[in-house]
Amino acid sequence: MDGKEFHDWSLRAAEWGAAYRASLRDRPVRPPMNPGAVFDSIEASPPEQPQSMETIFADFEEKIVPGMTHWQHPRFFAYFPANAAPVSVVAEYLVSAMAAQCMLWQTSPAATELETRTVDWMRQALGLPEGFAGVIQDSASSATLAAVLTMREKALDWLGNGKGLAGQPAVRIYASDQVHTSIDRAIWVAGIGEANLVRIPTKGRWRAMDTQALEAAITADRAAGLLPAGIVACVGGTSTGGTDDIAATAEVARRHGLYLHVDAAWAGSAMICPEFRHFWTGIERADSIVFNPHKWLGAQFDCSIQFLRDPASHVRTLAIKPDYLKTHGHDGIVNYSEWSVPLGRRFRALKLWFLLRAHGLENLRQMIRNHVAWSEALAARLAREPDFEIVTEPMLSLFSFRHRTPAEADSDAHNLALVNAINDDGRIYLTQTKTEGRVAIRFQAGQFEATEADVVGAFDVITEIARRTA
Repeated sequence: MDGKEFHDWSLRAAEWGAAYRASLRDRPVRPPMNPGAVFDSIEASPPEQPQSMETIFADFEEKIVPGMTHWQHPRFFAYFPANAAPVSVVAEYLVSAMAAQCMLWQTSPAATELETRTVDWMRQALGLPEGFAGVIQDSASSATLAAVLTMREKALDWLGNGKGLAGQPAVRIYASDQVHTSIDRAIWVAGIGEANLVRIPTKGRWRAMDTQALEAAITADRAAGLLPAGIVACVGGTSTGGTDDIAATAEVARRHGLYLHVDAAWAGSAMICPEFRHFWTGIERADSIVFNPHKWLGAQFDCSIQFLRDPASHVRTLAIKPDYLKTHGHDGIVNYSEWSVPLGRRFRALKLWFLLRAHGLENLRQMIRNHVAWSEALAARLAREPDFEIVTEPMLSLFSFRHRTPAEADSDAHNLALVNAINDDGRIYLTQTKTEGRVAIRFQAGQFEATEADVVGAFDVITEIARRTA
């Protein structure tokens, strides 16, 4: 592809992207397609000779786009949002065109320094105190892995990386069953082992860790010769929004000298609104916090910020400094590859900088307030329907519900059939979960361009299809 073709096809791709985003309301949220259809449509062997961009682009439109789930659809109410505000997409065009490798200060000084500044902007926006520093990771999974590795190393007096875990006492990590499964994976990858992830029972409306049970588990483990290392708490858990009492959990961590990591991947965005910060009272006492601007704020994936109260222990755990990665002649600079598990790093800060400047915090706050209000109104409306029950009350914009069935019917099978029928219909997209062992249907409002009419319309779709499948 020469310079002119690059120019022409860049314009065409941008025009296609704008037209695609404008067409989303007319598309089904999830593709009506059977597994294997796209795979079977792609040639079994790679081409020996070059093909024209016209042919490649036509195949993209014909074979790929019809098989995509449209995450930017305004009626995407499943999982959590993975928003990509248009201004963020524009910034990503620029990042892709420059294609910089931003692992060190010297490999792209502007990328490092903009990351430092925009992360501090977000610290201020969330109301975190001065002293917290941060880094933009690819995802909350990576941030959690880094936190678990740091817990392990601190507990082992920094011997794990060098000597391994053989011969060491078993390292113990504590969390409830409301945390994301990325915590399980971090435990595996860190070599700690699933058996040493201690599940603490929950209680109350927000399904928070029972801190008395937490303290008892830590005390018992220490008496048994095990090595308590850290606690993973959550604010806005994925299943139904489970939220720990951060202040009480932090006090337990303080008393026992444990590292506290808080996963607020989704709900953290809402903390730009002061009225929602009661959900993480005590957060200033956490050692590590992760939230994803690529979920609710509108920064295109991937963009996950990890805040750290003591970056030195984090860097001590992760940094490797061979001579070929040293920046000579400059002391005191930050190399963010030393704050991350991967060495390579994208220029993630640019889209966040564009987003915050183009929308401003007040407009982003209003979007989140709208989503919360609209979701609460939908939950209240469904609660008034005799054939529906609210299983978990709204946590911000997330709640779960169930369609009632006759006593002799299988409620789980019925509600799974209902959510599948809703998604096959294509007008909205929902997901299911389990609470207290029973299937429930999740709803969350969070798509960047959703309107009140989109959320109100979800009621009609849900009730219409429930009547049809009853």
